[in-house]
Amino acid sequence: MEIIEISRVFLHRANGQDVRLTDPNPSFTTAEVLNFYANHYPILTTAKIRGPEIVDDERVFHFETTMGTKG
Repeated sequence: MEIIEISRVFLHRANGQDVRLTDPNPSFTTAEVLNFYANHYPILTTAKIRGPEIVDDERVFHFETTMGTKG
C-alpha cells in the first residue's frame, strides 16, 4: 500500500486566466489562505471559496469573486 499526500492548490481567475496559488501554510484553514492572498490580490477580499475538487493528486480550491456595478 502506498500513501500519497495530497497537497492543496488555490485558483483564482484574473484577466480571463486561472492564477495558481500555492499553499502558504498547510496548517492554515482555507479562509486563512484566502485572507493571506487578499493582501496580494485585493479582489479576493470579497471572494467565496469553492471546493475542493481532487485533480491529479491535488485538492483544488477556487476563490470566486463576483464583480458587479454600483448603483
